[in-house]
Amino acid sequence: MTTKASTSRKRRSTNAAAKNEVNGKKVPALQIQYLDIGKIKPDPEQPRKTFDEKLLSQLSESIKSHGVLQPITVRKSGRDFIIVMGERRYRATMLAKKKTIPCIVRTYENNEVLEVQIIENLQRQDVETTEEADAIAYLSNKYSPPEIAKRLGRTDNFIRQRLKLSGLIDGFKHFVRSGEMTISLAVGVALFEPEEQQMMLETMGEEFNAHQINRMINNRTYDLEKAPFDVSDKILVPKAGACIECPFNAANQGNLFGEGKMVCTKSACFETKKSKYFLNLIEKSKKESVLLIPEIRQYWADEEKKSTGHFPSGKQRIESLFVG
Repeated sequence: MTTKASTSRKRRSTNAAAKNEVNGKKVPALQIQYLDIGKIKPDPEQPRKTFDEKLLSQLSESIKSHGVLQPITVRKSGRDFIIVMGERRYRATMLAKKKTIPCIVRTYENNEVLEVQIIENLQRQDVETTEEADAIAYLSNKYSPPEIAKRLGRTDNFIRQRLKLSGLIDGFKHFVRSGEMTISLAVGVALFEPEEQQMMLETMGEEFNAHQINRMINNRTYDLEKAPFDVSDKILVPKAGACIECPFNAANQGNLFGEGKMVCTKSACFETKKSKYFLNLIEKSKKESVLLIPEIRQYWADEEKKSTGHFPSGKQRIESLFVG
């Protein structure tokens, strides 16, 4: 026959023998302590900055009725305790006007705290998108995208997209947070260097305009599958290397335009390669005494249309380059 007392002794024995692992190190089982809420302080370095007030209010009402069901994790700091995990529960407990809160006190190395906070936050469902992107970018200083994906239970492509999103300038992040800008459009803007993003932002003006942003993205990106030059050519522009290996090829940034879709996001480089390709073609044509090449004619037509707004009137510009 098992009595309540014997069951209690077994539980105490189990708790005493239990071990936890922190960064691969065995530590004794942690005990829950009810600490004075006045001694608990939020961490100013906490990566999560956004808390939904409505959800906090709902959690507060639950705490009034049932208490805090899951203890928060804190670390000792002088006479106080700094929150490592559970700031949302702490805030809701404050709203519920509770005097104590269940805590687990842990000791961390200084460089461990932020990583623990980031991973804990990222495993939640209600993380604000730009904060999530910044947090993943922080982890990328230590882990590869596949390693981050495994730790967070996310796909590799998701992690790469969030890494790209972390490069979005603050002016556009504001529109993401307000819900005016979709994540896919934000990732499209984040493909470009900060200076170019700033130019896009200033061109758009104060009011958010998704159609205008889409047009600007389309005008600044190039479908590499339609490029006139060989995208695997490493020597066309040696400093740039091959497009298929380039970090500015969207296919190398997490399939941002679809599975394996190659899109160049560095217009200056694309135009340089295109010009170099046609100059090489002209030289080859001159040596072979070719009078006119349709590809070159179309190239100059496109170039003049861009600069003047109309098609060139004479093909003499083309034909004068060749040997008769």
